[in-house]
Amino acid sequence: MKLYDCTTAPSPRRVRMFLAEKGISVQSVEVDLSKGEHLTPAFQAVNPWCTVPVLELDDGSRIAETTAIWRFLEELYPEPPLMGIDAKDKAIVAMWERRMEFDGFLPVAEVLRNTSPRLKGRALTGKANYDQIPALAERGRARVQRFFTVLEEQLAGNDFVAGPRYTIADITALCAVDFAAWIKTSIPDDHENVKRWHQAVSVRPSAKV
Repeated sequence: MKLYDCTTAPSPRRVRMFLAEKGISVQSVEVDLSKGEHLTPAFQAVNPWCTVPVLELDDGSRIAETTAIWRFLEELYPEPPLMGIDAKDKAIVAMWERRMEFDGFLPVAEVLRNTSPRLKGRALTGKANYDQIPALAERGRARVQRFFTVLEEQLAGNDFVAGPRYTIADITALCAVDFAAWIKTSIPDDHENVKRWHQAVSVRPSAKV
């Protein structure tokens, strides 16, 4: 297998962290997003959506989208379980991972893609071009603050986002918190639970990839 990656981008980092937690090694193919390599005909042949990460299997099949790659790898390498251990736990993990993505990761991207001069005309990922909308950036900033509040409340009674074990919800949440630094936003000073959790998950080897 090989992973089409971009080491500076937050989305592929979620897959690299998952691989690290599982102890899986795959070949990496770097795609330089800053140079537009994801928009070239060569990469469009790999992924018509022009996004990374993409996992290419030994038979040449390709899986795009982080959660789809996670699902495939979890089936092949069930230990340690990062997507839940039984029906109820899997549902809870999926629920919290989705909340971390929708309430945290995506709003940060919303701010960045609607404010960065480098992304002018590229306000959404993918093949098509879209203009920036400043109002969406303002909405995104409000959503990010709400994300920190929700995370603080959830971590008040839990070691990790989805409960007592480290899961994909923690991977997405950590990437969202670290990604927020790109828009000059950090954990609020009074969010002690988030700070405690962030320190704990940031020292894991997977956080360094």
